[in-house]
Amino acid sequence: MSTDHLIFLSIPGLRTRDIDARRTPTLFGWANRGAMREFTPTFPCVTSSVQATMWTGIAPHRHGVIANGFYHRDRSEVEFWVARNGIIQGEQVWNALRAGRPETTSAVWHAQNIKDAAADFIVTPAPTHEPDGTTKLWCYSKPDDLYTRLIDAFGHFPLHHYWGPMANIESTRWILDAAAWLVEQAAPNFHWIYIPYLDYAGQKYGPNSPQAARAVEELDELLGVFEKRVRDTATGKDAQFLAVGEYALTDVVGVIYPNRVLRDAGLFSVRARDGEEYADLASSAAFAMVDHQFAHVFVNASTESDRRKVTSRVVELFSEVDGIARTLAGADRATIGIEHERSGDVVLVCDDAHWLAYYWWFDDQAAPSFARTVDIHRKPGYDPVELFIDLTTRTISLDATLVRGSHGAPATSPSQRTALICSTPSRSFEVSQTRDTDMKRIVMELLGAT
Repeated sequence: MSTDHLIFLSIPGLRTRDIDARRTPTLFGWANRGAMREFTPTFPCVTSSVQATMWTGIAPHRHGVIANGFYHRDRSEVEFWVARNGIIQGEQVWNALRAGRPETTSAVWHAQNIKDAAADFIVTPAPTHEPDGTTKLWCYSKPDDLYTRLIDAFGHFPLHHYWGPMANIESTRWILDAAAWLVEQAAPNFHWIYIPYLDYAGQKYGPNSPQAARAVEELDELLGVFEKRVRDTATGKDAQFLAVGEYALTDVVGVIYPNRVLRDAGLFSVRARDGEEYADLASSAAFAMVDHQFAHVFVNASTESDRRKVTSRVVELFSEVDGIARTLAGADRATIGIEHERSGDVVLVCDDAHWLAYYWWFDDQAAPSFARTVDIHRKPGYDPVELFIDLTTRTISLDATLVRGSHGAPATSPSQRTALICSTPSRSFEVSQTRDTDMKRIVMELLGAT
């Protein structure tokens, strides 16, 4: 059954086991009236990669989003959360909808790598960092005045509740309120909404913790309010809702520090400044760009012979590290679908009980100043410890063992699969399992654009 209005909710951490009539009546109601299936993300199972896969219908080795960050070899710089849509290779769903059904309009909320995409309406965080160290709240929007109109209606997007030690449901509330407002104002045919709320408790306390269970209930309550607001509009009465878990988190019991391993072996270099140690990537023979449960290790060598030697040494080092399940170099990276020109020379993959931290220092007194702050752009790796505050110093903790949940490793077990829920029956869900590579096709079918 096709629809004129489809609302796609991308909810990392949402699992079929979390859905029941008592705790999650909204999601259960959608599943009961429509369908619920298992959803399997393609490696790497992280936000930027899975979102790009859902939008394009192709895997990371083709669309090129090999992590939440990228390493620019030409200038020896890591760039995380780049935001630019042009980084994605391949036709995206917004373009395909316009080609298949020209009158279709689309809106995107808080997605990764979305700036300058072909969607008609876009809102995504774009804070500016002032010289005095303060952060000015702002969002990129399309059209340009959309965010200004949202400020008038709801105030600034609460960035401090979106990530960091104060992350909570208020950021999700703002996103859903704003999306409902746009349904009332402009009635886009397709809404794509990113909701990271379940990630917070999952990483801080573990995906099977009481706190994580409560987060699902709180989100379901908000979704019920959101659905009512949409249904109360003239155009939203017959809207279909599609909720998809981007990836599942697993309980973790240990953390691994790849850059410390490389430094111990004489392959990773640092430079000291005012008693702090900063990564010297240009001088490092190898370094690891970590992202949850995997890492791209980039080798820097002047000759191909030296590159092979360093690569072999890296493989040898990590083959002996407890918690590293796979160490893949060269063509072997294709076995997990990550052989792309942007990928590291070696790819490390944890087992599902471990995760990887970017730290390279051995003494916390030598940690660079940004390590104790919420600074998602200066850190050359994803840092979930930003969810924790050290109350004695009023700064971000440096105790990486606090993290209790992670994701990113290949989804090879039932615990690494999530939920796909559609509020109305559809032939698109006649199979028992669905992959992220199927989602572009499913969206096109539901909107009658094929």
